[in-house]
Amino acid sequence: MTYKLIVDADACPVKTEIRTAAARFNLGVLMVASFDHRLQPQEGVEVVQVDRSDQSVDLYIANKIRPGDVLVTQDFGLAALALGKKAHAISNRGQWFTERTIDFLLDRRHEQARLRRGGKHTKGPKAMTEADREEFLQSLTKLLTRLQEN
Repeated sequence: MTYKLIVDADACPVKTEIRTAAARFNLGVLMVASFDHRLQPQEGVEVVQVDRSDQSVDLYIANKIRPGDVLVTQDFGLAALALGKKAHAISNRGQWFTERTIDFLLDRRHEQARLRRGGKHTKGPKAMTEADREEFLQSLTKLLTRLQEN
């Protein structure tokens, strides 16, 4: 297999599920996080720590991701960049980012930021549940199975 799993690991709540799926498909994992988030390397998982400036993790991933790789991120902008490089992107809740959906998500993110700048309070993401973790693992497994079959 030529693809690998790349994880935007700052505040990623599904690292265990990612390792589980990677082991099942015999894939290497690259977890990228700022120095503020200490990660321990494990078998099959390479950990890269970058400085804590605003976009350091995103820039590192942007320079490492290749066509066919699978990116796990909750950042729509980084997902769009991955899609532009012919990689696959999935959220930590199991949502597949596609060329058809990314523009809508980026527009919605922009609109929410505009509302916040105007003083409107917007809700953040809901707390992660065990059901969310299971749904993520199922979605990632389905994506990896599809890639393996092609």
